[in-house]
Amino acid sequence: MTDEQKEVMTKIIVAISVLVLAILFQPQGVLKFAIYFIAYFIVGAEIVKDALKNLISGKIFDENFLMSIATLGAFAIQEYPEAVAVMILFQIGELFQSYAVEKSCKSITELMDIRPDYANIESDGRITKIPPEQVEIGDEITVMTGEKIPLDGVVTEGNALIDCKALTGESIPTEVKAGTSVLSGCINLNGVLKIKVTKPFSESTVAKILELVENAASKKARAEKFITKFARIYTPFVVILAVLITILPPLIIQDAQFEDWFKRALTFLVISCPCALVISIPLSFFSGIGGASRAGILIKGSNYLEFLASPQYVVFDKTGTLTKGAFDVTRIEPANAYNGYDLLKYAALAESFSSHPIAHSLKKAYGTEPENGEVYDVKEIAGRGVCAVVEGKKVLAGNEKLMDENNIKYERINVTGSVIYIAIDNIYAGYIVISDEIKNSALRTICDLKNYGAKIAMLTGDSKIVADKVAKELKICDVYSELLPAQKVEIVEKFINEKRPEKSVLFCGDGINDAPVLMRADVGIAMGALGSDAAIEAADVVIMDDDPSKIALGVKIARKTLTIVKENIAFAIGIKLLFLILGAMGLMTMWGAVFADVGVSVIAILNALRALKI
Repeated sequence: MTDEQKEVMTKIIVAISVLVLAILFQPQGVLKFAIYFIAYFIVGAEIVKDALKNLISGKIFDENFLMSIATLGAFAIQEYPEAVAVMILFQIGELFQSYAVEKSCKSITELMDIRPDYANIESDGRITKIPPEQVEIGDEITVMTGEKIPLDGVVTEGNALIDCKALTGESIPTEVKAGTSVLSGCINLNGVLKIKVTKPFSESTVAKILELVENAASKKARAEKFITKFARIYTPFVVILAVLITILPPLIIQDAQFEDWFKRALTFLVISCPCALVISIPLSFFSGIGGASRAGILIKGSNYLEFLASPQYVVFDKTGTLTKGAFDVTRIEPANAYNGYDLLKYAALAESFSSHPIAHSLKKAYGTEPENGEVYDVKEIAGRGVCAVVEGKKVLAGNEKLMDENNIKYERINVTGSVIYIAIDNIYAGYIVISDEIKNSALRTICDLKNYGAKIAMLTGDSKIVADKVAKELKICDVYSELLPAQKVEIVEKFINEKRPEKSVLFCGDGINDAPVLMRADVGIAMGALGSDAAIEAADVVIMDDDPSKIALGVKIARKTLTIVKENIAFAIGIKLLFLILGAMGLMTMWGAVFADVGVSVIAILNALRALKI
């Protein structure tokens, strides 16, 4: 419990004590007013003060205003015990709401407690702890058993199991050794690791995750905006109704007493407080985001939860999204007097500065880093390949389009896998075949999404043969291959124009060339563990462990959250209308009104917290 909550609790206890004493001893006259007013002041002064502040700033109609005029009105008609009790119960309800929100925030904060406090730098045989922000790219850090990995990097020495649960939701530890890339925020479970830093702290995985979580609450969903608009209309409406309840009946109904209808109006105002809606709706979305983060799904705003819950089209990139992106060189076919070694060397060196998975496979197969000056004038051509000068020779490495555009005479090959054609000094030198594997959970993901009513499509820059083979295995009917980034955007725009207004288009990708289409889709989903920084920045949802099944799980979580939101809206408004009618008819006391208000809020809050559980 926070200090502020303890202070409110103390005020409630003291006010209840004074109220009980006043009821037991039943003082009369001025003393009676003074004792009840003291109890009221202890528990209600802050609420009246906030109401006055809002009144001055122009924000008149809120729950503080409603409670203040209702309870002060009760004092005006000498209903002192009810006025104090109303304010006490209101404060108890507010305390409970505060505690519920704190619990939700704490749950997410504990889950995302991945910010490292320090990094270990070894100097002259001694370990020095410094802030992660001071570590530079290329520095080597040491991570002991039980410590968080403070920055992204590559293991240079050591062997250990690391816990990635806070990042990916995966409970099984991952084994790492020299050459393995590791992410900040993971915990070293055993052994000692030495890691060469590849990114500054500001660009590290942990920093980006914390930024996403912190900014998520700033993006409101349509349901939250509905509550804001609803409150602006609803609150002045009920205040006007309360005034009419006070004035009209004594004027038009024979023997109607002003005091009786004034009391009914005050009760009406107490019932009208929209606390359950104002608190529970944002809390439901926040809990949904928290529940998703537990599973390694980072959602950048509650508005994306609404889109995620109603997909009409789910569009996938292929490489690194539906397939593992772990390419292996399976065939090398040289031509025109070149041998296999030379072909692989020129292709690998030309691709040495590319981050594409195919480039990694070529570099892995070649196994030697380029020397200074060996490779220069490197140009990466989107949807085509690369052009570079290697050992003084112009090398083209890419697909058929690259060869055609440079008027290279070559033999077109039809094989399963990605074919990299190589030309040296504008003469065809041969081709290299690289094969990829479909991810284990890809087929199940497609089936689950189809069960949710979504249509599936796959967009890829890869060849038609490879794309059709993958699509057939995954039972995807709509396949678009050999695409440039701009063409992917055009196709997604077509889907957006075709979809129903209440539905959405989701796109999932991981490459730097997917950034434009990730931004164009209603919800862009990036594969975060191996995906490019550009894709993660452009996306609205990040899957931290590259598991496509998390997309279907994200839809499930979003649907559950939206169901809870709709339940709370229907329940809160329905109960409010019922009690408002009863209050206007004089069938509800002010005590009952507050119990009703607090009760509805408590039930709605408890329902909202269900979204934390997957």
